[in-house]
Amino acid sequence: MTYKQLLHSQSLMITASSIVFPFYLLLLRNLGDSYSQFGLAYGIFALTAALSHPLIGSWSDRVGEKRLLLLYTFGMAVVMIIIPVLTTITQVYIVQIIMGLLGALQKTAEKIALSRQTDRAHRGKQVGHYHLWTSIWAALPVIATGYIIDFLTIGSLFYITSFMYVAAGVLIWQKPKTIELERRHSL
Repeated sequence: MTYKQLLHSQSLMITASSIVFPFYLLLLRNLGDSYSQFGLAYGIFALTAALSHPLIGSWSDRVGEKRLLLLYTFGMAVVMIIIPVLTTITQVYIVQIIMGLLGALQKTAEKIALSRQTDRAHRGKQVGHYHLWTSIWAALPVIATGYIIDFLTIGSLFYITSFMYVAAGVLIWQKPKTIELERRHSL
């Protein structure tokens, strides 16, 4: 995987999650009876991610960050299809555990891939550039979705993001172009 593939795939993943996150919070609130259930659901996500990081970190040494990112993208695609049909808070808790595990996969794999795809002499500049673009792609969809939600259903947003996760997985899955091919295309 190249730096460009990582940047494009992560930007697409962040765009997808930014589109649905505000509406996922509304969904959680509508399924729960209280704010404590909402807090518990988010806490389950965070604790699952935290507790799984050491295992995922050691696992990444054996399977590689590309496979972890693929598991994350396709796993999130499936989760996004499931979310609109959730009907109970127990189902939400189960999805939160799954998303906690997947989030830990993504966070660990992203850091490993970014460290491998930047060169030591320019690492700070490349990481800064990476975060500039992934942050822009986190902000723009939230703004845009606020305007287009009147024309879509909340469920359709989850289906759109499922497709976006699959597209990000395809970007990761592609074989990187050789440096010579990239040089020719940039001329």
